[in-house]
Amino acid sequence: MSLLIIGSKYDFDKLDIKRLKTKFKTISFINHQENLSRQTRKEIENLITTKPYKYLVINTKVPVDSKMIKYLTLLQFRKQHRKIRIITIEKLLERYLKKCYIPEDDRDLNFLNDIKPYNFVQLTVKRIVDYLGAGVLFVVHFFVKFYVKKKIDKQSPGDIYFSQKRVGLNNKEFNCIKFRSMSLDAEKNGAKFASQNDDRVFEFGKFMRKTRIDEIPQCINVLRGEMHLIGPRPERKYWIDLFEKEIPYYNERHLVRPGITGWAQVNYPYGTNAYDAKQKLMYDLYYIKHWSLWLEILTIAKTLAVVFGKKGR
Repeated sequence: MSLLIIGSKYDFDKLDIKRLKTKFKTISFINHQENLSRQTRKEIENLITTKPYKYLVINTKVPVDSKMIKYLTLLQFRKQHRKIRIITIEKLLERYLKKCYIPEDDRDLNFLNDIKPYNFVQLTVKRIVDYLGAGVLFVVHFFVKFYVKKKIDKQSPGDIYFSQKRVGLNNKEFNCIKFRSMSLDAEKNGAKFASQNDDRVFEFGKFMRKTRIDEIPQCINVLRGEMHLIGPRPERKYWIDLFEKEIPYYNERHLVRPGITGWAQVNYPYGTNAYDAKQKLMYDLYYIKHWSLWLEILTIAKTLAVVFGKKGR
């Protein structure tokens, strides 16, 4: 299958292209600007006569004029192009990249209609999964903590646990518990993102972060009802206040409880800036919008792959 994308409303990154290429043999891009509809139609015509395209994706920043709409409509009636399907960038991202496109205009209230809290049945199923998963982690935590304490005492003497205020459901803060993976004075110069080779992280801390062992104590937060087993990553209010100014709809992730692991965490690398936060938000919103027991199970399976493959941040 081949993919033809018109416009640049959504800017595909390397990870997007890599994943799309597992589905599509060829990906072609055509620029589209206002008052250049004729030129765009000519470029489309030249491309579709050279190879068969499965999808023609509308990814334009400017409105598509009436001539372009007529051209695209009639295109599907041509015998040689009947297999071409015209879809929006929003549908492409959700269908093949499992993420939601975020409108740049935060006044687009139609977008909010699709992002809703879990209903009673969904919440009941999630809480069952929470208690089962957190119960297993609690047992693991009981046995692992002695070994973790021994390693921490040796490499970075001090508390075994690290507790920090994080924002949860409906923007309410709670104390998120983790095994400490950084030095005690890690934030003496203020809050900052953890980087891939962060010198604040001691040696065993790096191992815990790669295997996500440091997240195990959060099972206590799940049992308290402050978190889910799976959901958006719990973030600090400091970062949330910044992201809400730069990223439309960032606050929508707080319609549900945060999770020990999540769809964004298993599909996107550890974030270090606002761009990464926006990308992860797209995955979080997809998870909320399309929640199902199957998606829950798939996230758990991907998490286990990260843990045993030591692919954590």
